Amino acid sequence: MNLFKTVPTVSVAEAAAAVTAKDATFIDVRTPEEYAEGHAAGAVNVPLEKIGSAVEHLKQFSKVYVICRTGTRSAVAVSKLLSARVNAFNVSGGTMEWLQHGLPMD
Repeated sequence: MNLFKTVPTVSVAEAAAAVTAKDATFIDVRTPEEYAEGHAAGAVNVPLEKIGSAVEHLKQFSKVYVICRTGTRSAVAVSKLLSARVNAFNVSGGTMEWLQHGLPMD
């Protein structure tokens, strides 16, 4: 089973436009070290291994956008979040594609 075909996915441009909505949030599931090197503007660091402990907090948002470096770890996180009934979306191509599109970084 290809995880990328089973989780809802949005482009970096769609995510950049959507994450500013009042009822949405944007998380980066890379390690704290990777996150500190630079991340998509507005993304909050929730490392993949801690995603389970963030579920209850994330349920307050109508949409959760998830990014990593290339889209692999975020797809895993989205799968876990969907299983916990969180409305989550994988950001296709991750931070690498975000950078290629010249989108804002923090």
